Amino acid sequence: MLLIGSVVAVRGEKSLVDQRLEQYLDEVRQDAKEDGSKRAKDGVLTTWITKRVEPTGFGENIARELARADIKLKIGEYIALIIIASGLAGLLAYSFGGGSLLFGLIGVILGSTLPRFFVRYQQQQRLRRFDEQLPDMLNLMVNGLRTGFSALQAMEAVSQEMPSPISDEFRRVVQEMQLGVPMEGALENLQRRITSNDLDLAITAINIQREVGGNLAEILDTISYTIRERVRMQGEIRATVAQVAFSGRFLAVLPIFISLLLWAVNRDYMLQFFEEPIICGASMLIASAIMLVLGYLALTKLADVEI
Repeated sequence: MLLIGSVVAVRGEKSLVDQRLEQYLDEVRQDAKEDGSKRAKDGVLTTWITKRVEPTGFGENIARELARADIKLKIGEYIALIIIASGLAGLLAYSFGGGSLLFGLIGVILGSTLPRFFVRYQQQQRLRRFDEQLPDMLNLMVNGLRTGFSALQAMEAVSQEMPSPISDEFRRVVQEMQLGVPMEGALENLQRRITSNDLDLAITAINIQREVGGNLAEILDTISYTIRERVRMQGEIRATVAQVAFSGRFLAVLPIFISLLLWAVNRDYMLQFFEEPIICGASMLIASAIMLVLGYLALTKLADVEI
């Protein structure tokens, strides 16, 4: 009987683990097939760069930024994109500047920042959509908890019923919990991927409730109302200060556009900035750039109202 009981216990534990893992084995096999088919298409250079950079801290930062923006690029592909954008922008600026190395260097610097700006823009847009969906997600969890669902079942309902990106993130949380990760660890991973103050408030409330007890549905309902009102006020303020924000962007781009237009139409006029003594023209350009940046930052600060 002792021998039979030991065998049953071991096989039962193994079957439980297998049952948890089999839910994702088909997806893993499918992803492996897709990765295998993509390896033939991937460049050798990007694969080599990914293997060299991925274990470093720089690679971890790039991977985290791409994950927050939900951009399906490898580290090597992202670095290759920066190099290509820098080369194209530098070549374009070099040709537009009449063979000037200074313009080529400026083009390389600007080109290297374009992919980063795009990633930051995607992060902001995804975070904004997440924050807008968060009150509805909390209401769905509250309704599930009041009907007798557990916290895991309520999160699983969120992953199935809500749209992206919040459904994708909570699907990952549910998968981590089903594979044995504690709820605190799964929520901490979610908070690391989504840097939202409203999400931080909800996760903190859930963790405190798990430690000291209480009515989680009522707590999340109160938080949902608070977040919903904050989102509503942010929308009203965003609509009110839209003119100021647009004016700041327009006034920041206008001098640059006019300078490029004058360089193309009347290059001799713009070359007077670089005549001897060059310190005069360089001082004027530097002072203009500083005043332009300060004006843009001032208008942006006026339009940025925290709630």
